[in-house]
Amino acid sequence: MQRAGRHGRQPPEGGPMENGVGQEPGTPEPPGPAAPRAPRSRPRLVFHTQLAHGSPTGRIEGFTNVKELYAKIAEVFDISPTEILFCTLNTHKVDMQKLLGGQIGLEDFIFAHVRGETKEVEVTKTEDALGLTITDNGAGYAFIKRIKEGSIINRLQTVCVGDSIEAINDHTIVGCRHYEVARMLRELPRAQPFTLRLVQPKKAFDMIGQRTRAGKSPGEGRVASGKETLRLRTQGPAVLEE
Repeated sequence: MQRAGRHGRQPPEGGPMENGVGQEPGTPEPPGPAAPRAPRSRPRLVFHTQLAHGSPTGRIEGFTNVKELYAKIAEVFDISPTEILFCTLNTHKVDMQKLLGGQIGLEDFIFAHVRGETKEVEVTKTEDALGLTITDNGAGYAFIKRIKEGSIINRLQTVCVGDSIEAINDHTIVGCRHYEVARMLRELPRAQPFTLRLVQPKKAFDMIGQRTRAGKSPGEGRVASGKETLRLRTQGPAVLEE
């Protein structure tokens, strides 16, 4: 019979040894280096889209900025990207509260507003301010975002929110940013008539005859979850944000 020495029990015969120290049977081996994690694959971001005046639903993906977004929409519906004036989210109406800007929720439905009728309006600048708020789509078109109540433009029923400003006195402004267009209008002399060439968005049947103003459309369309958004950038890839 074996007896344990002063330093404790002897390791059993055939028992595992590590650095000369006996281990109890069944003791797990020390963990080795952790296996490298597999790289996390980027989610495939697919968005649904329609033409605002009516169309089948299309699917788009793989864009990082507004110009690429317009190109993808144009490809789906077999139109030119220059036909698209602007996009709204979750409503087909010309609702400037739902205007697509620099980010899109992953559940947002994209409606593309395309070129409709062209119209020319003669305006006499009797005051310094015309009462217009101008924005642009980031792809070359400036359009009317807001019309101030009681202003010069407000008295012209043919001018509507959503109209793209194509030319001022036959001078084309396609490709200009909104602040450049605002400056041109501000610098026009008073009491001298000038002409605006406008392009209105193509309207669906239920929108004909409406003079749309900036306002909310509560309860319309699909509501985004708000958890994640795709932020578009003028340079570099789009970024998915919480």
